[in-house]
Amino acid sequence: MAHANIGVMTRYVLALDQGTTSSRSLLFDVDGQVVAIAQREFTQHFPSPGQVEHDALEIWQTQRATLDEVLTRAGARVTDIAAIGITNQRETTVIWDRATSQPIAPAIVWQDRRTSARCSALRAAGAEPEVTRRTGLLLDPYFSATKIAWLLDNVPGARARAERGELAFGTIDSWLVWQLTAGRHHVTDRTNASRTALLNVHTGDWDATMLELFGVPRTLLPRVLPSSFAPQLQARIDDREIPITGIAGDQQAALFGQACRHAGLAKNTYGTGCFMLLHTGDQPLCSTHRLLTTMACSDDGPRYALEGSVFVGGAVVQWLRDGLGIITKASEVEALATSVPDHGGVYCVPAFTGLGSPHWDPDARGLIVGLTRGTTRAHIARAALESIAFQSAELLQAMQADVATPLREMRVDGGAARNDFLMQFQADLLGVPVLRPKVTETTAQGAAFLAGLGAGFWRSADEIDRLWQLERRFEPRMPRAQAEARLHDWSRAVERARAWDRP
Repeated sequence: MAHANIGVMTRYVLALDQGTTSSRSLLFDVDGQVVAIAQREFTQHFPSPGQVEHDALEIWQTQRATLDEVLTRAGARVTDIAAIGITNQRETTVIWDRATSQPIAPAIVWQDRRTSARCSALRAAGAEPEVTRRTGLLLDPYFSATKIAWLLDNVPGARARAERGELAFGTIDSWLVWQLTAGRHHVTDRTNASRTALLNVHTGDWDATMLELFGVPRTLLPRVLPSSFAPQLQARIDDREIPITGIAGDQQAALFGQACRHAGLAKNTYGTGCFMLLHTGDQPLCSTHRLLTTMACSDDGPRYALEGSVFVGGAVVQWLRDGLGIITKASEVEALATSVPDHGGVYCVPAFTGLGSPHWDPDARGLIVGLTRGTTRAHIARAALESIAFQSAELLQAMQADVATPLREMRVDGGAARNDFLMQFQADLLGVPVLRPKVTETTAQGAAFLAGLGAGFWRSADEIDRLWQLERRFEPRMPRAQAEARLHDWSRAVERARAWDRP
């Protein structure tokens, strides 16, 4: 169905963008533009070092509140919504009671490292090659599988209840669909499922060998859907039924929103973490440089991407604000960083929760090196900001080594993509142009596009691609030799951060 046939009643697609630190709702019009946005932060819980938890009910309450708020801001009604698309922080693990819809414990967040020893034990037992072959992932606490097992083994009676079919597991997308549909639907999509370490990326279904390895009963698991699908899930909002027709993990949604639907196109999202995805087409490509093979969005057969994950991206700016008090609001960091002519020899490695791709070192910890008597808070701010670009450059180096064709450009999005200094430095390090679109809310936009495609709000993915518009292109300016020297010094700093927390 084409959007022209939908009629005046449905003017918008609603994107629910459930992130690591806030829940947001955005309305998009037929031109793919943001009409209104509402956002609410929620509580971050750190019960002990390396542990990060969320209250799943608070996530739902904040998400539901922003839904009402965005309609009010747009002067819109529920009947104006053609469809709902959901995008979410991935890997974060919720287990709830099917009868009461109550979580059995706090959600374990993707950043949480409590299952590090379990992953190490499985690696020592030689399990990692088979995990990678079947799931495209590595053995790391990042993924959902060991988090699920931890909850089943540490919440009294949980494993027995799971075996009896009384409990449900979900990543945040599944949890939101369950709440929106009053418990009628327990589903996920391929992109989220491919982040659990339980999905076989070749078949697109749950893998019996992985379920046995991690000790996860199949009765816990949701039904797996494509990322864009015809109306079959109805959200109940103010006594109205609105179809949910798109679901995707945040990074795959951003890849789709950036119109990177074909092999060789790549994007980098600068959020709490940084996530670089390179579309590899309809065949999974196994990385030889410790990147992840992950499922990309589609409305039909499977699509794939290579992914590199940086655990602390924009979160380093929050740390400058909340942890060190160097700035009072995040928007001040660019002016402070550029108040000095250079980095002054200072490097910051923000390995607060270990290092992600391509190192995969859960025992790494953050450090600042190169301090002298002349170092100021401006140098530290600049080094922290530069660390985001350095980590992303490492990802691209690994990707270039994995694929035959060199990357021609990098599309960028997320909060920190609005920082001109950071984007220019990123282009300098990468040695390829960095393209920033007019709409940097591409994660939510991708969810809206997927939902609009499923509901017939847009005719085709090609029509959606034409809505992508360039805002600014950053060309590399730094001589390659200088960029290589900076990357070399960064590598030296990373080596000093590695394995710091290992006994």
